[in-house]
Amino acid sequence: MNSMSWVRGFNATVGRLAPRATASRMRRAFMTPRELPPRDWELPLLAEAERVTLRFGLSALRWGSGPVVLLMHGWEGRPTQFAELIKALVGAGYAVVALDAPGHGRSPGREANVVLFARAMLEAASELPPLKAVIGHSMGGASALLATQLGLRTEALVTISAPGRILTMLRGFARYMGLPAKARAHFVRLVEEKAGMPARQIDVAQYRLEVPGLVVHAVDDPLVPFTEAEAIHQAWFDSHLLRLERGGHQRVLGDPQLIEATLRLLERAARPVVAAPLTA
Repeated sequence: MNSMSWVRGFNATVGRLAPRATASRMRRAFMTPRELPPRDWELPLLAEAERVTLRFGLSALRWGSGPVVLLMHGWEGRPTQFAELIKALVGAGYAVVALDAPGHGRSPGREANVVLFARAMLEAASELPPLKAVIGHSMGGASALLATQLGLRTEALVTISAPGRILTMLRGFARYMGLPAKARAHFVRLVEEKAGMPARQIDVAQYRLEVPGLVVHAVDDPLVPFTEAEAIHQAWFDSHLLRLERGGHQRVLGDPQLIEATLRLLERAARPVVAAPLTA
């Protein structure tokens, strides 16, 4: 029996005897990110970055100059995972500011959640010039969508490998960890209490998305199913869905098609809207 099978078996047994205690333990595990070091290929870009500290101790890396593009990594992620995209954006004349999410990197906190990610983006935006674009990967993409509903302003928005329905992801995690039904229900409620927002509200189907957007997702993503990208695209009238056959959950970040589509979106956002002439 492998370790994951043992964990699921343990949760299934103990979860029936003490559902709330088991759910509480899973809630802490779910909201406590591990610190994973950068890979070797991230180090050159990290060495070129300027470290900046924003309000409330929020940490970020900055490259380039020009209109500002704000990046938010995913759960247990890092700014430099966007390395290829950052180099392309800087080369195209943009300034890139990439956040360490709460509980990640040098930003404060031990626990985190999608609401904290979103509020961090709002805090960062309040200290930056008007944003040309916001780009988020995985939970960073979900938080970017949520942040627009909380008041974040940007000319364009890109989500990569992002879930659009948080309740679906919570239930999926709880099932994967082997929690029985009552413990699963406790788990969702405990996450909602900690985040300070009902999970049903963090659903792209309820959002009002009024900026041009790009939704990028690989079909072979093992963590967030491609159906999440379809749900985001369906709810977002002014979005383009870029379907990649391969790229998994992380490798997609360096895909040339993603970079090309992102630069195209930003170029489109820069064009003035020309009204059609009136006809008699």
